[in-house]
Amino acid sequence: MFDRFITFLKDLPGAGHDRAPDGHDDPRLAAAALMVHVMEADGVEDDAERATLREALTRAYGLTGRELDAFVARAEEEVHQSVDLYAFTSVLKRHLDDQARIEFIGIMWEIVFADGEMSELEDNIVWRIAELIGVDRRDRVLMRQKADPNRTDEPGL
Repeated sequence: MFDRFITFLKDLPGAGHDRAPDGHDDPRLAAAALMVHVMEADGVEDDAERATLREALTRAYGLTGRELDAFVARAEEEVHQSVDLYAFTSVLKRHLDDQARIEFIGIMWEIVFADGEMSELEDNIVWRIAELIGVDRRDRVLMRQKADPNRTDEPGL
């Protein structure tokens, strides 16, 4: 599931840096913060999701130990201090093309379904993120259908 996430993170602008990003306009931090936000949305802290996120950040950016802890803590801090999603989505909208935005929504759905369930709150958050980064309803629904492990028929509208 998170192989796409790792590839996505590696392809973000600035991914070749050796250290954790520290700028407010860093798409890597914005993407990680939105991932944390979605993971926390259902109120259930899932150790497997958190471990997978940390592994993905390690593989994508080469972050380990204290650098990894600091990056994850920074993403969590950004989420907890934010008043809305715009601070993160506006960064992604500036840095990602249309296809990358759709791919990001697909990754968000994979995180939602990682625990095998989708809560109404998770659905709403991904919908809001999609709207803010300019992903239309059709693409959002197609990506949700593609990520849903309980779906047995072909995706479509």
